[in-house]
Amino acid sequence: MEASDTPGSGDDLSGSAGDVTARDDGGLASSGPGSPDPASAAREPDAEPPAEGPALTAALEAILMVVDEPVAEVTLAQVLERPTAEITAALRALSKEYTAAGRGFDLREVAGGWRFYTRAECAALVERFVRDGQQARLTQAALETLAVVAYRQPVSRAKVAAVRGVSSDGVMRTLVARGLVEEAGTDPESQAVLYRTTSYFLERLGLRSLEELPELAPFLPDDVEILEEQK
Repeated sequence: MEASDTPGSGDDLSGSAGDVTARDDGGLASSGPGSPDPASAAREPDAEPPAEGPALTAALEAILMVVDEPVAEVTLAQVLERPTAEITAALRALSKEYTAAGRGFDLREVAGGWRFYTRAECAALVERFVRDGQQARLTQAALETLAVVAYRQPVSRAKVAAVRGVSSDGVMRTLVARGLVEEAGTDPESQAVLYRTTSYFLERLGLRSLEELPELAPFLPDDVEILEEQK
C-alpha cells in the first residue's frame, strides 16, 4: 500500500496543531477552514449596512400623490436629501415612463414644479364620473370654500384659508374633483396656483354668468380686503 493512502500520525498531529489557536480562557479554539475567524465574527455587527429608505422613484410618487400644487425640484431634493440633478432626471424619467405606458395620468412640469394631472384622453370620463357618479351633498366647509372662490376668483388656496380661517386644502380637492372649481393659472408674484369656478358651477346654480351672483357684502367679513392685501 502506498504511504499516501495511509494517514501518517506525524502529519495528523502537525495539521491539527496548525488548525487550533489558544483561547483567552486557556482552551483551544478551532481556526480551520470550516470555522469562522474570531476577529471577523466580532466585526460582523458593525459590518451590517444601515437600513435604506424607499427607492427614489417610489418616494417621488408617494409625495406627488398628495400635493395640491406643483412641487419644485429643489424642495423635493431637500426633503429626500438627494442632489437636485438626480431629482430632475428621475422626474423626467417617470414622466416618460407614464406616457409610454399609456397611464391615465401625466406627470407634468408646471409653474416651476411637478404634479400629477389627468391625461387629456381621459378628461371626458373623469368629467362624467364627477357629474354623474358623485351624488353626495357638499359639506358646509365645501360650500363656504366654493362661495369664496366664486366671489374672489381667481384666488389662491392661501387667500381662501385667510377668509375662512382654516385650511381648505382637502375641500379644494373635493371641489376640483366635483368639477365645480378648476385651476386658472398661477399668481405672478407668489407662483401659487389660482382657482376659479367652472361653467358646470353656473349650470348647477342655474346662472348664466357670475354677474348674477348675489351681492357679496352681507355674507363675508368686513376685513376680507385687509386680509387679501396682507397676503
